[in-house]
Amino acid sequence: MIHNFNAGPSILPREVFEEASRAVLNFNGTGLSILEFGHRTPLFESVMQEAIQLVRELMNLDDSKEVLFLHGGASTQFFQVPMNLLDDGATAAYLDCGIWGTKAIKEAKHFGQVDVVASSKDRNYTYIPKGYHIPGNASYFHYTTNNTVEGTEMHAIPDSPVPLVADMSSDILSRVMDFNRFSLIYAGAQKNIGAAGVNLVVVDRQILGKTGRKIPSMMDYRQHIESGSMLNTPPVFAVYVCLLTLRWLKNRGGVAAIEKENIAKAELLYRTLDEIPHFRPTVEKEDRSRMNVVFVMDEPSLEQEFLAACKNAGMVGVKGHRSVGGFRVSLYNALPLESVVAITDLMKDFAGRH
Repeated sequence: MIHNFNAGPSILPREVFEEASRAVLNFNGTGLSILEFGHRTPLFESVMQEAIQLVRELMNLDDSKEVLFLHGGASTQFFQVPMNLLDDGATAAYLDCGIWGTKAIKEAKHFGQVDVVASSKDRNYTYIPKGYHIPGNASYFHYTTNNTVEGTEMHAIPDSPVPLVADMSSDILSRVMDFNRFSLIYAGAQKNIGAAGVNLVVVDRQILGKTGRKIPSMMDYRQHIESGSMLNTPPVFAVYVCLLTLRWLKNRGGVAAIEKENIAKAELLYRTLDEIPHFRPTVEKEDRSRMNVVFVMDEPSLEQEFLAACKNAGMVGVKGHRSVGGFRVSLYNALPLESVVAITDLMKDFAGRH
């Protein structure tokens, strides 16, 4: 058995792969592949409409929110957000809690002023800053809900006097949240909701069209809303995989049910790391991510041996990000508890032998 701890693209439910593979050969008994029929035909329009409706249902969105499936990953949103929301000479507030927040800040500076209200760079992004002030005159406040590389997660939605914008790429639909508190949410699909190549955007239409900037059509959220995410040919197969994953999540009991599973997985892994010698989580306890567990060894000389033991046991994706080192175990929605039991048993055995 392969235990897939990859940080992304990452594990998806087996039934999603099976259904998607059938659709590549024969979509819904039509004799046509999902890859070869027109995106403006009723066949694909039904896919897009159901995917949008499932997002609305799973997130319990109100009527002011629009759901879009767009080309490009979250990195495209780093500049598309300020292009649409930040006027020349205006200021946006950003929280800097990791690599992806830093990249978002860099792109926003092309379109206006950026006020970094707080940063955890001073301790290598191993915690979430507290007690920062969000200026009331900012165009919006942007933060990353879960930091995939560093293994931190914001467990509460910040109180903000201005529109909230969140990059939820690595914890989208993994826990219950009041998604309506956000004016804009974006997430690359390849962690919890689908395959690489499509980006989910949930945006409150009331915040759009307030800058004086001329926006290219493909970068204008309003144009995508008007065209139902089909301003041009959408990433058809990636959207279909999202649909199948969203169906799986709904059938699993929805976000509340999957959150319970995610809590159980994270608690088991962190408890093991805290109790046995050699291994040490790098993140402050109150800010630990349920999705991406980052840890190191007190004896770095043993790291390669542990990675070899993981490989021999069929565990992939355990090596840490190059900027952090150590190890990273990702616990996305589709990862079964059995995989977490397997790696914790391996850790206990490894520690017992050393």
